[in-house]
Amino acid sequence: MRRAAFAVAAGAMAVSLAACGSAKESGSGSKPSSGAKKGDNIKIGLLLPENQTARYEKFDRPLIEKKVGELTHGKGQVVYANAKQDASQQNQQVDTMITNKVDVLIVDAVDAAAIKNSVQKAKQAGIPVVAYDRLAQGPIDAYTSFDNVTVGKTQGDALLKALGSKAKSGKIVMMNGSSTDPNAAQFKQGAHSVLDGKVNIGKEYDTKEWKPENANSNMEGAISALGKDKIVGVYSANDGMAGGIITALKAAGISNIPVTGQDAELAGVQRIVAGEQYMSVYKPYAPEADAAAEMAVALAQGKSLDSVAKDKVDSGATKGIPSVLVPVTSLTKDNIKDTVIKDGVYTVGDICTAQYKKACDKIGLK
Repeated sequence: MRRAAFAVAAGAMAVSLAACGSAKESGSGSKPSSGAKKGDNIKIGLLLPENQTARYEKFDRPLIEKKVGELTHGKGQVVYANAKQDASQQNQQVDTMITNKVDVLIVDAVDAAAIKNSVQKAKQAGIPVVAYDRLAQGPIDAYTSFDNVTVGKTQGDALLKALGSKAKSGKIVMMNGSSTDPNAAQFKQGAHSVLDGKVNIGKEYDTKEWKPENANSNMEGAISALGKDKIVGVYSANDGMAGGIITALKAAGISNIPVTGQDAELAGVQRIVAGEQYMSVYKPYAPEADAAAEMAVALAQGKSLDSVAKDKVDSGATKGIPSVLVPVTSLTKDNIKDTVIKDGVYTVGDICTAQYKKACDKIGLK
């Protein structure tokens, strides 16, 4: 898995340099933290946004903790808190981290705008901030995520492929992510760049808090408004929402229409095996988590980010943020073995439980 992660991360650097330009072109270089240089006895605050999506507790947190341990020879401490989708609570967690005098913060913002003042507070306290997965506002020192516009394009391309000649024979429903998440806007942008003019969009929603139950309610409304015989496909921005959407489709007696997703959650992969969900976007969390840990440790130790962050991005408040952007893969039933199983995310046994064994056998997943 580590070899695969290294290869993916290397590819990300090449892709992103082409998109963002070199460090020289972007203006500001990667500078070390202004604090005094420290050894391995550092304290890193890790703030993740929610625990409804399986990835944060199952992958992101343990991967970051493991990498920090490796980089600091077991001496670095990770202080963890989860905001449970509450932006106010996350701001309080930043205050607590400042009080506890962490050396650096890794923050996956619940609300990219609402976190801005807290990022400013951390900066004033001499604590560098690494924006993780979502580009938070404020004086961010480093950033790592996936190429989010490409994620949306990947989903849109897959939906068009699945629809084929039926692309304009009816309506599609677009179930975007939360309006408070800047990533959701980029997924939406990428999807529209592919889908506009090639499909008929019957209904489109920005789904509050990414919650599956909200997606389920939205989908019920779309079915009622459009008619169940008129819907030919659904763009879902992630797997959690896809689950809620598919439940609504089943309840209405709608089957055999493509539904997209993202995150390669186990339940999503199982739905792909069963033919209920067409695809997901596989985002290899190891290179993203490793990059966040490497940048955080470097910042805490007063070192340059040049060897880690080969890319640059701009936020509304900060230009030329040292960044690592990781590429993604369209996951369908045809490449499950070559992605999540090959990289050790899941085993065949994890996916092919008794409920899915027959479907697994049918696609040769043994």
